[in-house]
Parts: sequence; structure tokens; C-alpha cells
Amino acid sequence: MRRSAKRNAVDRALADAIDAGLTLLDEDDDLGAGVLAAAGPVFSAGSDLASGGDYFTERGGEYGIIRRPRTKPLIAAVDGPALGGGFEIVLACDLVVASDAAVFGLPEVARGLVPTCAGLFRAPRALPLNLARELILTGEPISASRAYAAGFVNALVRAGEARAEAVCLAQRICANAPWRCGHHSPPSTTRLRQLTKPGGSPPSGRNARSPVRRMPPKACGPSSRSVPLSGQGASRGDINNVVNYVDCKV
Repeated sequence: MRRSAKRNAVDRALADAIDAGLTLLDEDDDLGAGVLAAAGPVFSAGSDLASGGDYFTERGGEYGIIRRPRTKPLIAAVDGPALGGGFEIVLACDLVVASDAAVFGLPEVARGLVPTCAGLFRAPRALPLNLARELILTGEPISASRAYAAGFVNALVRAGEARAEAVCLAQRICANAPWRCGHHSPPSTTRLRQLTKPGGSPPSGRNARSPVRRMPPKACGPSSRSVPLSGQGASRGDINNVVNYVDCKV
């Protein structure tokens, strides 16, 4: 996300760009995992109030990500405050790498609001219940070290190192053998919930007992591919706008 002058607050253009980036991640078989990072000292302040609430996309809902079903892992690289909708963007990811500069909070209650962009629902699942209640009811943020101790943050690094560490984590994911249930990469948590949904049917046909042949991991590294802020015309040549991906084949 590159809207640092507005603390990466999400308007329609940025929501469209995030949505387009996630579409590229899901549909490109050469991509095994994604990293969502931000430029500037703030990860995201959430909604751009000047947008008048126009930050929904058809596939992703709020901010282009909150309600979007995904099939590949997405890692949040948080190197600054993630507040309100910014924290809800992090909650929508599968893994979190944070630096000492990061804080997480849901300050909506101070303005007589509630965090309806999934903060009310995902925070109690991703955090210990009483810690989620504290965030929602007091509006006070917690440090990255406390979030790490609570098990929400997967890796805690020094300021300025979150993106690089997130790319390394994505490389570790991509180094594994292909996942054999109709996907070319490990499933995101949204897909895992679909596969394990009570009453759901297990994989059938050739995927039911598809053998997994472990292959030597191939080198993979960070790619600067992303999508334009307009959210249109995404291509491999578009760079330095919204989402940095790990490009790897396993």
C-alpha cells in the first residue's frame, strides 16, 4: 500500500488496487504466497473518511480484502501502527510479521462506533478472547511484543525489517511440495475453513487420495510485481504500488 501521505487510509482507488492484487495472486499459478506491506511509518489508519464509505469491491468487500475468499496464503508485513480498519486488514491475512514499530488497535469505540469490518468477529478468533474484548471495549492499542506473546504475531523483528522477514516466511511456504487438493499452493485459512466446514464433503475423485511426491525445493525470491492503483490492467510489469508477491514454483 503506497498512500503514506494519507497514512495508507483506504479509499476506492486503493481498495480496487488491493482487490486486483489479490486476484493476481489467486489466479497466477506461478505465485504461491503473497505479502501485503505498506509504505511510510503507518501500516494503515483504516478508512479514508473523505471517501464517504466508497471503499467496497465486488469480490473483496471492505478495502478489497475483508470479505474476500482466498486460496493462497497472505502474510501481513506490519512496520507501523495498524489501527481500526488497518488492523482489520491484518486480521484478514493468514500470517503476521510485525516490527517493534507496530501497534494494533480498534479505536472505534472512542468515537461511538464499533469495528464492523470484521474486527468484532475476527479479533476473538485470532487473539485470546479477553484480549480481544480489551481491544474492542477500551479502544486502546497493544504493542507488537504483546501481540507476539499472545500468539497473534508469527515473527517479531526490528523496525524496518518486517517486509524482508515476511518475504522469507513466504519463501519457506513456497519451498514445500505442492498441496494436492486442487491447489498449487498451501491453502489460505479461508480455504481451510471451507474444507473443514461441518457437514462438508471430503475431496473426491482423483484428489481424494492423490499421492504427494516431495520434490527438492527450488529457489524463490521476492518479486516487485504488483498492480496499479487504478486496480485495472494488472500485469507482470506493473510495480511498486500495492502488493509485493513472492514468485516461486515448487
